[in-house]
Amino acid sequence: MISSFAQVRAVVDGRMPATSQQEHPRGQHTMATKTLPRGMGTFFKTCDHPPARWSKCLHEYTIRFRNAAGRQQEESGFPRQDDAIERLLEIRRSKLVVPKNQARAERIAKYGSMRFEDYTDEWKQGQRDLAASSRRHLESLLKHHLYPALGSRRMDTFDHKVVEGFIRTMERNNVGLATQANAFDKLRAVLLDAFRLGLYEENPVEGVKQPQYDPKRAVIPTVALLSELRVAGDDAFTLVTDLMSGCGMRNGEAAAVNVNNIVADDVYRITEQVNMTTKTYGRLKHRRVGEYRDVPLPTRVRDTINWYADKHGTIDGYLLRQPTNPGAAYPHHAIANQWRTIKDSEKFAIPDGMVIYGFRHFFASNCLAQGIPLTDVADWMGHRNIAVTFQIYRHLLPGSISKAAKLINMGLAA
Repeated sequence: MISSFAQVRAVVDGRMPATSQQEHPRGQHTMATKTLPRGMGTFFKTCDHPPARWSKCLHEYTIRFRNAAGRQQEESGFPRQDDAIERLLEIRRSKLVVPKNQARAERIAKYGSMRFEDYTDEWKQGQRDLAASSRRHLESLLKHHLYPALGSRRMDTFDHKVVEGFIRTMERNNVGLATQANAFDKLRAVLLDAFRLGLYEENPVEGVKQPQYDPKRAVIPTVALLSELRVAGDDAFTLVTDLMSGCGMRNGEAAAVNVNNIVADDVYRITEQVNMTTKTYGRLKHRRVGEYRDVPLPTRVRDTINWYADKHGTIDGYLLRQPTNPGAAYPHHAIANQWRTIKDSEKFAIPDGMVIYGFRHFFASNCLAQGIPLTDVADWMGHRNIAVTFQIYRHLLPGSISKAAKLINMGLAA
């Protein structure tokens, strides 16, 4: 496409093709014009001088072009040929921008006046990759935090002050830091979508200091306590405890354990979980359908799997099934109820704040204590971002500034 002044000038001077001269009736004499390429328009003089004399002639140039509506227009008063060409180029550029600006204006007109709740409901339809549990979490955040504070607000009224005000509202209501961070994350996703549509000149969350998620230290059982707890319930409780503490599985992943997923003597492939909402097998958290993660399979965990399979049998490879309906997946509450009974019995020195997830925390702490890199631990645990792993288990990392200084000094002295 010919669009620069130099290219157009070359056409006019005959150094590039695509120029023509036409004779148009105007009054009692003919009028010569020069037509520019790509429908850019024409320029001419209304005097009797031929085009070859225009550069010497003192008469002004006139340009003819079609406006954005397709109607022909003329402008005059250009003393030099270059001025006429530059003006035609300017008109050409503005016409090219019009469709883009017009489309943006139409989007602003459609979505700008829309209520945040209505816009978000439409945005949710595009979040097809969310697992059922993640969608349930999203709905909870919208219902209890985002919609009460922002639901009726027009989309075109959001800016960084509105976002900061929302964060302050959560702080005044003593909303937990984890919930604050999650609610802000969802608000940011919605507003980013609107920003990409062109509703805002600047991203409304740009520069906003987001809530800092500072999770409490994970409560982790000792090796001795783990040995006691793993046999404090029924056989299913032992199996789930070993899978969580030895392979780092989540509760729902342990409930979906399958002997066919032992892909090597020391590797288990986690491919699915029992969804708490649907009570059926589903994809992994933060994973698409068909995605998996391979995790270490310690000998003791493999022995527990084989022991359970020999004692209770399997159905399609699954070890855990619903007790009253073997055709259904193992229910989440079965382990939760046993854990509650074990804690209430007060037979064990269970530290305050420890939950079933403490068995999964044990896996992470054991890995880090053995010097396994944090990146590997994050991958095995299925964290979407290594920052999550670091925030939760930073205090377990086997290192310190003093230790680092000694190691670095040894390297320098070598």
